[in-house]
Amino acid sequence: MVVVDGAMGEGGGQILRSALTLAAITGRPFRLYNIRARRSRPGLLRQHLAAVRAVRAITEAEVDGDVLGSSELVFRPQKVRGDRYEFDVGSAGSATLVLQTVLLPLLFAAEPSRVVCKGGTHNPAAPPFDFVVSVFLPVLRRMGASVTVTLQRYGFYPRGGGRLTAEIEPCSRWHSLSLTERGPVQAVLARAVVADLPPQIAHRELHVVRELLGWREQDLVTEVLPPGQGPGNVLLLSMESENVVEMTVGFGQRGVRAEEVAREACAAARRYLAANVPVGVHLADQLLLPLAFAKGRFRTLGLSGHTETNRLVIQQFLDCSIRFEVESADNVLVIVE
Repeated sequence: MVVVDGAMGEGGGQILRSALTLAAITGRPFRLYNIRARRSRPGLLRQHLAAVRAVRAITEAEVDGDVLGSSELVFRPQKVRGDRYEFDVGSAGSATLVLQTVLLPLLFAAEPSRVVCKGGTHNPAAPPFDFVVSVFLPVLRRMGASVTVTLQRYGFYPRGGGRLTAEIEPCSRWHSLSLTERGPVQAVLARAVVADLPPQIAHRELHVVRELLGWREQDLVTEVLPPGQGPGNVLLLSMESENVVEMTVGFGQRGVRAEEVAREACAAARRYLAANVPVGVHLADQLLLPLAFAKGRFRTLGLSGHTETNRLVIQQFLDCSIRFEVESADNVLVIVE
């Protein structure tokens, strides 16, 4: 049994999700203790419990400790089985993180799957639906995956209520990834989305984007959602290059001015564009798990704590070499062999 300390690295929920993914694929049981020990509210919250129960469903696992607030979990998976599944976080917790926890294991199943996830689709501290579809999935497809994800309803924090559906085909053969050059930027797009809030919030955010990034008027889009899907606001800055798409995101929050939301998203976009590397910080977090099976390399900005923690967890389950070659503060070559 693999024994994982939940306080290692950044000490958050990513350790749990990565361990669940790897256990499902390898069939190796694990015991995780000190769950989310470095967070202000340690232990399993609703979205973490939803991920545990989702992987339990697809692997018919035996589980001990799957209760709210638990600081220890024992997970004994069986074989992954493709099927039709529906998972509900039961709060505004991230539905995209639950999907990502089961996505890779279901690519190893013998049967196709259809997965419905309910909860938060656009909330801070998690990849929004748009990032998953436009940034992560295209790179995953280059490695051999066949996945389509659609959004039926937005779910903003704190209300939640979002819904997304994924169609997943078994992956018969993984392809090594080489993503070391970004290539020229071919298109940019700024989308300011508001739900049950004044459209002026979006206009103010896009005005800042125009001022700070110099993007053209035709590249700035205000999207007002139908009533009942908010309140919520998200600013999505997409940069499509020859070899990859990157997206920086700003979430509207109570007490934070729209201009500040936009300035933070623009600062992240300017950092990415100035570095001239293909992979952003958050995509780097998400690529290590599939690359542990597909192998390959990519060049990225400075690594986050999530990326280093993922390396530690992966190497407890797999005989896998993951190297970080730091060429400068914002130029790191990641090699997975």
